[in-house]
Amino acid sequence: MTLAFTMCLVVLFGLAAIGTPIAHSIIVGAIVYLAIKGQDLGIAAEQISYGLYDSFVLLAVPLFIVAANIMNAGAISERLLRFCVGVVGRFKGGLGHVNIVSSLIFSGMSGSAVADAAGIGKVIIEMMTKGNRYPRGYAAAITAASATIGPIIPPSIPMVLYALVSDTSIGYLFLGGIVPGLLMGLVLMTMNTYISHKRGFAADEVVPIRQIPGLTVRAFPALLMPVILLYGIYGGATTPTEAAAVAAAYALVLAAFFYRSLSVRSLRTIMLDSVKSSASVGLVIGGALILNYIVASENIPTLLAEQMVGMDISPMAFLLGVNLLLLLLGCILDATTIILVIIPLFVVSARALGIDLVHFGVVVVVNCMIGLITPPYGVLLFVINGTTGIPLIEIIREIAPFLVALLFALALLIFFPAIVLWMPMMFGYAG
Repeated sequence: MTLAFTMCLVVLFGLAAIGTPIAHSIIVGAIVYLAIKGQDLGIAAEQISYGLYDSFVLLAVPLFIVAANIMNAGAISERLLRFCVGVVGRFKGGLGHVNIVSSLIFSGMSGSAVADAAGIGKVIIEMMTKGNRYPRGYAAAITAASATIGPIIPPSIPMVLYALVSDTSIGYLFLGGIVPGLLMGLVLMTMNTYISHKRGFAADEVVPIRQIPGLTVRAFPALLMPVILLYGIYGGATTPTEAAAVAAAYALVLAAFFYRSLSVRSLRTIMLDSVKSSASVGLVIGGALILNYIVASENIPTLLAEQMVGMDISPMAFLLGVNLLLLLLGCILDATTIILVIIPLFVVSARALGIDLVHFGVVVVVNCMIGLITPPYGVLLFVINGTTGIPLIEIIREIAPFLVALLFALALLIFFPAIVLWMPMMFGYAG
């Protein structure tokens, strides 16, 4: 490790430690590296420009953000919630199940955990806490836990970012996330059932069976979005980026013309919010592109791969070690930073050890999503705290059982790669 790279890391982590946004920390650290190496500082701008404008796949990120924001603002999420209440609200811990199932459905539209938690999550928390049916900390905790499913079932913004740094097929990554996402929903519903019986939560109001067909009809156009997306991508009609554009357009038509719940003023607000969110993600991507250039210049991925192979470490030991490291990093770093900055260091090693990069990618994204609910940084915990006003300490007290359930699901994905790879192989993935 050269002096220049050491100073780059010192500046990066030093700035991040005092609260500087991670994107700014990366860029300043990169400039320090270039200055010490005597290289043209214009390389930083060149790497950002080349990386952002030459990658067609990155266009999917702002488009999925727009689609999610329209879904939240266009009253579409409320119709989906009524449908979920009719289907699973009748069971013990009913609204907890509604919370999880609605996240499963919404995950097929947004690709973002934060969009899930801030949008449909806020509505379901109000339903759960009404009349003191559930403690507000519990309602917030299960909402945060279920929101982690958002980026696992396609579409998925984190998987798009992983594809960018690993050169892996987005289509197969999306397929690989379907079964793990359903598994996460299953373990969370199992935990909710256990806690509901143990703590004696009162039964929720049951929607009569005769009303379910009507609820299904009203929610059907929204339920079609995941089908349209998956058919477009895997039927060969669209690329993932084009599918993101279709998703945004479909959400707009649905909210504005079919449900008539979107005004010109609210659309303007949606677009402004989407621009801000996209710019925030784009800045981190830009910083990561510079850092990746530096890491490649230092030949670090190749050196790591050679060291791993030289140590004769098994693929499973490597996977377990990387996942343990990511779980620890998830306590202090956000998912975007981990995927764009940390993961590129291990991709070459994973490939050299014969680890399937689709399996590796899905496991990494699930791990990063668990980090979103892990104190002290847990982004989703802060999002729900900010949107609902529920004290952070109450959410943290209730999050542990759901964290354990998701870690169990992660362990299954690590030890049984077929859970991830079965669906891609059904569609022709050779592994």
